[in-house]
Amino acid sequence: MVATRNIVLLLLCLTVVAPIVLYTNRLATFTYPFGEWEFIGDVNAFAVGAADSGHLNVLPQETSSVLKEPLGVVHTEDTKNTKKFPHGSHFSKPGEHLYARVLSATTEGDQTKGGNPIKLVTDGIDQRNKSSYLEKVDITGDTVNGEDANDADDNKAKLAKSSQPSDLASETMDTKQEQQHTESSNKVNRKGPILSESDRHNDQPPSDAQVRQLKDQIIQAKVYLSLQGVRNNPHLTRELRSRVKEVSRTLGDASKDSDLPRNANERIKAMEQTLLKGRQIQNDCASAVKKLRAILHSTEEQLRAHTKQTLFLTQLTAKTMPKGLHCLPLRLTTEYYSLNTSQQQFPSQQKLEDPRLYHYAIFSDNILAAAVVVNSTVAHAKDTSKHVFHIVTDRLNYAAMRMWFLVNPPRKATIQVQNIEDFTWLNSSYSPVLKQLGSPSMIDYYFKTHRASSDSNLKFRNPKYLSILNHLRFYLPEIFPKLNKVLFLDDDVVVQKDLTGLWSIDLKGNVNGAVETCGESFHRFDRYLNFSNPLIAKNFDPRACGWAYGMNVFDLVQWKRQNITEVYHNWQKLNHDRQLWKLGTLPPGLITFWKRTFPVHRSWHVLGLGYNPNTNQKEIERAAVIHYNGNMKPWLEITIPRFRGYWTKYVDYDLVYLRECNINP
Repeated sequence: MVATRNIVLLLLCLTVVAPIVLYTNRLATFTYPFGEWEFIGDVNAFAVGAADSGHLNVLPQETSSVLKEPLGVVHTEDTKNTKKFPHGSHFSKPGEHLYARVLSATTEGDQTKGGNPIKLVTDGIDQRNKSSYLEKVDITGDTVNGEDANDADDNKAKLAKSSQPSDLASETMDTKQEQQHTESSNKVNRKGPILSESDRHNDQPPSDAQVRQLKDQIIQAKVYLSLQGVRNNPHLTRELRSRVKEVSRTLGDASKDSDLPRNANERIKAMEQTLLKGRQIQNDCASAVKKLRAILHSTEEQLRAHTKQTLFLTQLTAKTMPKGLHCLPLRLTTEYYSLNTSQQQFPSQQKLEDPRLYHYAIFSDNILAAAVVVNSTVAHAKDTSKHVFHIVTDRLNYAAMRMWFLVNPPRKATIQVQNIEDFTWLNSSYSPVLKQLGSPSMIDYYFKTHRASSDSNLKFRNPKYLSILNHLRFYLPEIFPKLNKVLFLDDDVVVQKDLTGLWSIDLKGNVNGAVETCGESFHRFDRYLNFSNPLIAKNFDPRACGWAYGMNVFDLVQWKRQNITEVYHNWQKLNHDRQLWKLGTLPPGLITFWKRTFPVHRSWHVLGLGYNPNTNQKEIERAAVIHYNGNMKPWLEITIPRFRGYWTKYVDYDLVYLRECNINP
């Protein structure tokens, strides 16, 4: 009996007590294959990476009564089919939600000393949740910051590598370092916009950091207001709308941080707290991305509409005469007809046909513009008595133009003002272009554009192309039959140097002396002429260099010898249906003076002040003539401000006519 009892006790020891002793001894002697904090850092990085991708949920910290299990055990939601995964495994299967129950194997003293790993994991997730996906994508439409994107990719790569058995400790340390770098980057993002490398190096935030952050917050708030989860929360919806109004008032028209009120930081913090509530309610990346794409699409549509409207309004402004410039000729005309015949005559009219003098041709219906051309030329002339200005205008402005120069004579220079209506030789039977300008098809092209099926480019619908003044430059020998050379000047130029040297330039048998403009590809012949037409393709080079109208020396002797006017007429007849070129004077000029143009030095004539705000300042200062070609004329409100001063300094705004018409600088 005793022997049987002893056998039973021995079996009990072997089957019950021994396993308990052995398991207890195993727990007592268990050692980590790497340091405790390396493990915690790796778990933290793993949890943060998984939380970012929406695949990991971490349970609250469990009580100390829960059975402790070996580290690295992860349970799925299906508790019946519990699976164990190696430590460091990365779960990338879409939609797979895991409950990570990281159980401590340390003593309570160690927990007090080092902190609870579960709390560290949850704190890490909370920290990352404060930097939402909206901070990773610039809502203003810019691309993702390159450094942040690289850091995210590096983190994912590190985590994937950490699943490999070899070099586990070193990979874990790398992950920890990458996580610290990412957290520091997120802190920078929460303080303001992402800084460039140079700014980070210098530790100097940009001057508009707060302004950009406020704008981003407004966009983020509007995105949250459009999401279903937030809209279902009336309290948060009201709070977001209130914050948007506050931030909008704070932002105002500020373009830099110094323009913001003192309470800007408080507004930023308050808005950030409200946005955090929105993230906690609905952190739905897919919905936010969809909304942002809709915003981007809507913004692009608005941009296209505004661009089209701006183009139309700019063209309309360029065509419209300002009220002051409309008032000026009316007052001058009234004054002119109050003079007697002797008072209406200019002095020194005997110089008008003297070929030894310097003759200028100006064709304009803009009194103030013509005055600036004359005033600026005279201001730099060495001997003003040798300069003769021939101004041709239309019937409406003829009396006013004469009155202006009678009241404001250009020193000792000679002035002639002619009415184009007095050129009886210029009629539709002689000039093909005059016949075309009066044709029904041309009138339909300009005044019935909704029915016109031709080019929709508003540039070619400018009424100046209907004015024969614009085409008068092709009839210089007929206008000045006794002159040998004429310097043609547009009415939107300003002269900055003495121009007498242009008359001594040897044009080498050419008719036209001009500055070439082929520095840009769009200033070559194929820009202006239709090379799909065989007639153009056969006679001209599409890559030939163009030249500029606006300041041109014309040899009238060679003009007559080479019968240039007839050449012009022939090409105009061929272009009766506008298939060779669109309207204007430069395309027919390129054709008419093809291989008859001598290039003068570019310092004589600088263009672009009427459309290009980036025109080189040094070139402007060195130029003899500057040209406001384009829609932004210096007498219009849409002019480029930094170029207007070159023009206004030749206008005396104290003159009684300008004051009466409220024409101000």
